[in-house]
Amino acid sequence: MAASIGADGKKRCFGNKPGQAFYAEYHDNEWGVPAHDDRHLFEMLILEGAQAGLSWETILRRRDGYRVVFHNFDVHKVANLTDADLEALRSDERIIRNRLKIYAARKNAKVFIEIQKEFGSFDAYLWAFVDGKPIVNHWKAFKDVPVTTKESDALSKDLKRRGMSFVGSTIMYAYMQAVGMVNDHTQECWLAP
Repeated sequence: MAASIGADGKKRCFGNKPGQAFYAEYHDNEWGVPAHDDRHLFEMLILEGAQAGLSWETILRRRDGYRVVFHNFDVHKVANLTDADLEALRSDERIIRNRLKIYAARKNAKVFIEIQKEFGSFDAYLWAFVDGKPIVNHWKAFKDVPVTTKESDALSKDLKRRGMSFVGSTIMYAYMQAVGMVNDHTQECWLAP
């Protein structure tokens, strides 16, 4: 897929189809931008896990719903959700109603908190996988962007060892892009590194 030109005249890697202003906004202001706030890092972890098998556009369209039902991604509130709370979410159309993904949010929140205790913050733990600075790539086209790397493999393996779910290497690479650990804006994109 080649970069396309949006209604605003900007060439983007993705997000320029009609009716995708929200996607262009995400592309321009979040994707590839280094994030260090633990609440945001937790939000993106849950959203990327929910995306498994679906399009990122599908998840972004439900992002506000996720923020409501998961208490604005307050990790302690999510960790304390009861089975009854989680079962109720299975009928909530604002989110993806997959039982495994819903229950994974609570399980992953508990592991997230343990990582915060061990490392002082999830941010400190996470960014160590890229030596504290973003990996900046210079791909010609979006088709050249890998779906996994040795860094996403290592992160996935460690999170699984700690007990998280929906953290396979492909999901973790998308997560790394989403939180700016990797900058994969293509050479044609107006945000090319």
